Amino acid sequence: MLSQHGYFNLIESEESEVLQELMGNVKRNEYFQHLAKDLDIMEPKLPEDIYKSHLTDVKRQPKADTARQNLASTFVNAFVNAGFSKDKLIAGEVDWLFKNREHGRISAAASVGLICLWETDLGPNELDKYNTMDDDNVKAGVVLGHGIVNCNVRTAFDIAYSVVSEHLNDKSSLIKQCSALGLGLAYAGSTHEPSGQALLAIYEDATMELLGHVALALGLINVGTCNPDLTEIFVTTLLERGETGLKSTFTRFLCLGLGLLYLGKQEAAEVTIESVKAVPGVWGKYAVMTVETCAYAGTGNVLKIQSLLAACGEHLEENENTHQAVAVLGIALVALREEMGKDMVVRSFDHLLQYGEVNIRRAVPLALGILSVCNPDLSIMDTLSKFSHDNDSETAMGAIFALGLIGAGTNNSRIAQLLRGLATYHWKDNNLLFIVRLAQGILHMGKGTISINPYHSNGLLRPAALAGLLATIHTCFDFKGLILQKYHYLIYTLALSMFPRMLMTFSENGEPISVPVRVGQAVDVIGKAGNPKTITGFQTHNTPVLLGVGDRAELATDEYVPLSPYLEGCVILQSNKQKQIK
Repeated sequence: MLSQHGYFNLIESEESEVLQELMGNVKRNEYFQHLAKDLDIMEPKLPEDIYKSHLTDVKRQPKADTARQNLASTFVNAFVNAGFSKDKLIAGEVDWLFKNREHGRISAAASVGLICLWETDLGPNELDKYNTMDDDNVKAGVVLGHGIVNCNVRTAFDIAYSVVSEHLNDKSSLIKQCSALGLGLAYAGSTHEPSGQALLAIYEDATMELLGHVALALGLINVGTCNPDLTEIFVTTLLERGETGLKSTFTRFLCLGLGLLYLGKQEAAEVTIESVKAVPGVWGKYAVMTVETCAYAGTGNVLKIQSLLAACGEHLEENENTHQAVAVLGIALVALREEMGKDMVVRSFDHLLQYGEVNIRRAVPLALGILSVCNPDLSIMDTLSKFSHDNDSETAMGAIFALGLIGAGTNNSRIAQLLRGLATYHWKDNNLLFIVRLAQGILHMGKGTISINPYHSNGLLRPAALAGLLATIHTCFDFKGLILQKYHYLIYTLALSMFPRMLMTFSENGEPISVPVRVGQAVDVIGKAGNPKTITGFQTHNTPVLLGVGDRAELATDEYVPLSPYLEGCVILQSNKQKQIK
């Protein structure tokens, strides 16, 4: 459980090698493969198996094999086969990499890292095959791929740092950007000092583009630490560069890097919020909002929601309202863990959609996506479905992407059908079709075995997972400037949130064992008298089993006693001595 929540800094103080391995999540891929064999889903899938184009009217579909569609297939292939270490597209076709043009090769090479997610032995070898190519795009993708393979995993050899950090001083700014992001992904939430120092070394004289990548990486590595040195560096940069130096869309990542330092820390961020208020212009407001919303994420603070709603209610000029999108996202973030709060926020969003300015309407679908992530709620699904046909293309893109988020890794048939319909509806518009394909890939993530929900079933937050989701959503605030341009690789920040949504049981020696468990909807039993039932509408399965959001499991046998009060992820069982004595 400690490793799942990213307490990797405790590894050094542990002497036992076995515990070091467990603490570093090194076995995660092995356990995941065990689950896949048990469910009989080892066979790699092709993007075509997800699109099911044969079900739509073929005559209307364009025949053109465009680079944009190939790039979409690259992403779908990576998300669907994530963690399985096998695929048919990139491994099968040597020339698939060259079917992607220029910057498309960054994502194509990096997708190998996502397919070998958590596989620290095989992953680097697969990526090394592309090292011989003399193409900056491929090199950048390979470096990013090394970062993705090591997401949420720590090995004794620190391969990610030794491979990625040497590229931070490359001549090509693109390779620098990808290696900065790669380090951020590999060491998110671990306060890894060598990475932090290597990133700070290239921070000073960086262009705004590179600065955004470096700041985001530093924010990810030190998520939730309130690091005073980094706070000072980020705030100074915002003040020094002033309104003219902060014109770039990458300023949002500098603001987010600052916000991530205070993720969930509430009052600890007050001083920083006050100092950022001195930053002039629209990005100053954006930075204030980002730090504030990150600090109160998951707290359910009603007063914060009211102040954010007030910020959304202001009618401002077109160029001065970028920060309102963050306020909308903040409302969803604050209400993340509360059922009552969620329902009230969804109602508030209805008002924002009706009366808000354009930029607020664009942000609402994405906020709904994060509010109900991996939880295909019917009312939210209908709202998003309605806005996926909106006249404003950015609102439609946000709604389509959010459909992918609420169904992430669930294979939900209703969302799959909606997305297939949208692919037919938007077939003429390459940009919208690209986002539809992305959503399809996220929906079938890991063939339906991987979740991106940042919460453990008992309400514990995984800080790195929420940081990855936030990085993705902030990227989506500017679909046209980032994802539909050459920065589509930023979507791989989602890899931080990905983990197998399974329950596996182990004997005391660490051997996987299969026991019957009851899986059903969790019931809130806090404050109830006696020994009430904690689940309802259950079915009995043998482990390993898949758990959805809102599901809870309990043992259906007296032979074993679980050593963890919460049955989720990997649980060690002890044989029940009392039963044997009887």
